[in-house]
Amino acid sequence: MTDFAKFNFKNRKDLQAKIGELGLDIAWSNNLSIFKENIKLDTCEIPNKLAIHPMEGLDANNQGAPGKLTTRRYLNFARGGAGLIWWEATSVVTEGKSNKNQLHLKEDNKSAFASLVNKVNNAAIDEYGRKPVNILQLNHSGRYSAPQNINEPIFLFHDPHSDDKAGIKKDMEPVGDTYLSELVDKYVQTSKIAQNAGFDGVDIKACHRYLLSEQLAAYNRDGQYGGSYKNRVKLLLTIIEEVKQNCPDLLIAVRLNVYDAIPYPYGWGVNNKDAAKPDLSEAKRLVEELENRGVEIFSITASDPRINPHIVRPYNNPVGKNEPPQEHPLQGCHRLFELTAKIKKELPESVVLGSGYSWLKEFFPFIAAGNLEERKADMVGVGRMAFAYSDFAKDMLTRQKLASDKVCVACSRCSELMIAGGPTGCVVREKTPYLRLYKEKVN
Repeated sequence: MTDFAKFNFKNRKDLQAKIGELGLDIAWSNNLSIFKENIKLDTCEIPNKLAIHPMEGLDANNQGAPGKLTTRRYLNFARGGAGLIWWEATSVVTEGKSNKNQLHLKEDNKSAFASLVNKVNNAAIDEYGRKPVNILQLNHSGRYSAPQNINEPIFLFHDPHSDDKAGIKKDMEPVGDTYLSELVDKYVQTSKIAQNAGFDGVDIKACHRYLLSEQLAAYNRDGQYGGSYKNRVKLLLTIIEEVKQNCPDLLIAVRLNVYDAIPYPYGWGVNNKDAAKPDLSEAKRLVEELENRGVEIFSITASDPRINPHIVRPYNNPVGKNEPPQEHPLQGCHRLFELTAKIKKELPESVVLGSGYSWLKEFFPFIAAGNLEERKADMVGVGRMAFAYSDFAKDMLTRQKLASDKVCVACSRCSELMIAGGPTGCVVREKTPYLRLYKEKVN
C-alpha cells in the first residue's frame, strides 16, 4: 500500500497533522523577515536569502545564445526579487549539450549573454535599487548528451539502471580518460568567458547524474578517474582548482548530488546494501575538500530525475504514464531538507542552499523560514515555483505570504515539456505560450 497522496491541505493545522502522522521533523516559523537578511561573500553580497534554482528552458537560439523566451524568463526573474539567480545548465562543449536548444556559452556568443546579464541587473535595480547575484551553471550532460535531440551518450561506465534511458547499448564503450582530462580546460575557458560576460560566479554542476555527477559513482571504471574515492573526485576537484586559479575573483559554486538513490556500485552516497538509505560519508569528505579549494556556495540535491523524479522534486502528478512513488511527497521534501541539513553541519562557514519546497505551495515560506532558523540551510531556492510564480520572492519579502492562485501545482507538465524537447515553462500559470507548446509536443 502506498502512502502517496496529492497536496490537499487547506491550512497549517491540516498540514502539520499530516507531518506528525508521518513522523517527520519539519520546522515551521512565522518569522519571514529572516529572508530579508543579506549574505556577504568574498567577492559579492547576496541581498536576500531567496534563490531561483537552475531550470532549463531549452529555448536558446541556433548559436546557443539566449533566445526570446530565455530573455523573457530571466527578466521576469529579475523583477521577481530573488537575491540569487542561478542560471540554468549551460554546456561547455557542443557534444555535451542535452538538447539542440540548450544554452552554450562561447566566445562568439558572449555578447548576447552579456547583454542579457546587463538587462537582468538593470531590471532589478529599477525595481529594488540593487542587482541580484548571477551564477551560471556550467555543465556537460554526459550520458544524457543529445546535441541534435538524438541520444549521443558520453558515459563513464555501464549502469543497468539508466543505460536504456540514455540510449546506451551493451556494445558501446565508455569515454576515455584523455577526453575527460581535456574537459578541464573547457571549464576554465567557459568560466573566463562567463566572467567577461558579467556573471558573478559559476556553478561546476555535479548533480542529477550528468557527467561530473556520474563521475562520483565510477566505482566500476578503470584508469585515473575510476575506482577509489581519490580517483572518482579527481576531475571535479581539478576543475575547481583550475577555475579558481584562472578566475580568482569569480564566485565558485557547486550544485551537488549527495545521494543518488541508485543501488551500489552504480550510485553514489548510498548504503552498500540498501539504496533507500543515504550514506553521506564520502559526500561530507568531498564538500570539505571543495570548500578548501574555494567553493563558497553549495546547492544540495539528489538522484536522477529520469530514474527517481520524486526524489529530485516531489510532485502531485507523475511524469507521463509513470506510476506514483510509494512514499508521500512530504517524505520527499523532508529527505531533501535533511540531506541539506547534514551537509550544512559539515560546512558552518560556507553558504548552503536548500531545495524541496515547490510542492508545499503557499506554505513554502513558513517551512523554509523554519529551516533557516534551525540552521538547516543558509538560503532556500525553488525551481518549478519560479517557473509558475516568478515574483514569489517579492511577495514573500513584502506581503509576507504567497498567493494560492499563483503557486506551482506540481503537475509535472513542465517536466513533460522538457522531456519532449522544450521550450519549457509553466503550462498552468503561463498558458501563453506554454499551453500551446504542451499540446503540440506532449499531447
